[in-house]
Amino acid sequence: MSIHILRPLPRAITRPIALLVLVAWAATMVTLVARSYGQSSQTNLATDLARYGSTAVWRGVYYRGEKIGFTVSQTTRTDDGFELQEDGRLQMLLLGQDTAARIHTTARVDSSFTLRSFEFSLDPGTGPIEVKGSVDGPSSANTWRLNLGITSGGVTRNETRDIPEPPVVSQNLSRLLANKRLVPGTRHEWTVLDPATLQSAKVSIRVGDRSIVRANDTMVPAFRVDMDFRGLQTTSWVTDTGDVVREESPLGLITVREPAERAQGLAVSSRIQADLLQAAAVVPQTKERIDEPRDIRRLRLRLEGAPLQVNDVDGVGQKVNGDVIELSDPRLMQATAADPRARDYLAAEPLLESDDPLIRAEAEQAVRGASTDREKAERLTRYVNGLLDKKPTVSLPSAREVLRTKVGDCNEHTAIFVAMARSIGIPARIAVGLVFMHGAFYYHAWPEVYLSEPSGLGLWLPVDPTLNQFPADTTHLRLARGGLDQQSAILPLIGRLKMTIIDLELVPGTERVIVGRATEQAAAAATALPIELPRPAATGCGCGSTKNSVTTRSSQ
Repeated sequence: MSIHILRPLPRAITRPIALLVLVAWAATMVTLVARSYGQSSQTNLATDLARYGSTAVWRGVYYRGEKIGFTVSQTTRTDDGFELQEDGRLQMLLLGQDTAARIHTTARVDSSFTLRSFEFSLDPGTGPIEVKGSVDGPSSANTWRLNLGITSGGVTRNETRDIPEPPVVSQNLSRLLANKRLVPGTRHEWTVLDPATLQSAKVSIRVGDRSIVRANDTMVPAFRVDMDFRGLQTTSWVTDTGDVVREESPLGLITVREPAERAQGLAVSSRIQADLLQAAAVVPQTKERIDEPRDIRRLRLRLEGAPLQVNDVDGVGQKVNGDVIELSDPRLMQATAADPRARDYLAAEPLLESDDPLIRAEAEQAVRGASTDREKAERLTRYVNGLLDKKPTVSLPSAREVLRTKVGDCNEHTAIFVAMARSIGIPARIAVGLVFMHGAFYYHAWPEVYLSEPSGLGLWLPVDPTLNQFPADTTHLRLARGGLDQQSAILPLIGRLKMTIIDLELVPGTERVIVGRATEQAAAAATALPIELPRPAATGCGCGSTKNSVTTRSSQ
């Protein structure tokens, strides 16, 4: 029988599935505004950590040998069970900017560790995104009910879900394994429900051999435990009693049990040399240099290293044939028979609050004077680009919160665009994948918007408000669609993808940039322009640039 495990903390830094939402996700596309903590933030953090006693478990979080954060957790007995608490702090370098986030979770369970309620929050420094939940049951039909409340921008959205089995906290997953006895070669499977993505998926677990592992300058016997969550593979070392002494995850992320003083030692801003987003870039093998992505009419490439979700990759300007993908210029896309499922992308979602009056009012202001869907979509693209300051972030992107802070990277631009488009009756959805910038493909997010025509035809068109492109250029390679639950499908690709550009076709009349002495002499003799031209920043999401710093690209 499968067990639903409600994860009170998406433990993006303390458990195997942990790096799913925060750390590994930060390495691909990162999310809401995060800034370095000042004195007041340090004081608040100290207050939060004061609740932890001598039985608390502290862990340091490392990326390729550099300290990027810590977590602390403890279990306290109550009258009817236990209360589990966990706090964490992440601080890292993203696109050259010091970026921080705090995580807090409280979970209340009964004596069998069946979840009864939880509170989860992720705060990048501008205010937390909060998810609260409670569990009722079992009913007469032996089912359970999960009640959720998601708060962003001071407004709470409630949701209720029926689940067939009682949830179990995943913070106790290693102890459950210990109770079953850690026997090398045994396999287990659970269904994990993550409050950060509000979705569930299978987790496959295999217990390996017992070995000696270093922890806190001592050697501890522990079992190797390999986990697979949607293709994201992680390894933990668990003792007979269920204590996790070490974990290793993709992109060189490691968590190690440490004394409290050592775990809290950061000094990140002057010591971290590695940049997560830069490390996750895919540098293609190619005989033809890409000078200007906007000049590409057709691009054919081979992706190796990880399986692709064909349903998401094929279509809307992309054709898939095995591991070869052909991308066509979206400017050449023509309307076809209407998509009957387009209206499915009008509904509000927990973090895409298109029914919020403030979002609708902002959207109506953005498209004022436009008559067709195409005109509205283009005005919305330009408007969102100018609305947000572009900074890399670590959080859960909520459209309502983005409208309040007006800061973010490609996730924030995409979330607010999709919510605003839906609010005025234009179907829109999230695409995630890769985009070419400055010699490499970087992980990125952008919207796809459905344009209806008076003839009854229509088409899905990729646009990019982060880069101010309408439509998006040909190098936007979509790998998945949907919110965080679907975007997690690309996490197993990090560090594994290999790309070869087979051939590319340029727009007729394009002049290739030729580097040589004659070119240099001609450039030196040319008269300099009296103004400084805007230039996109060298970022994975185009998020390191300042407001309105990206050159406008027309649809022609």
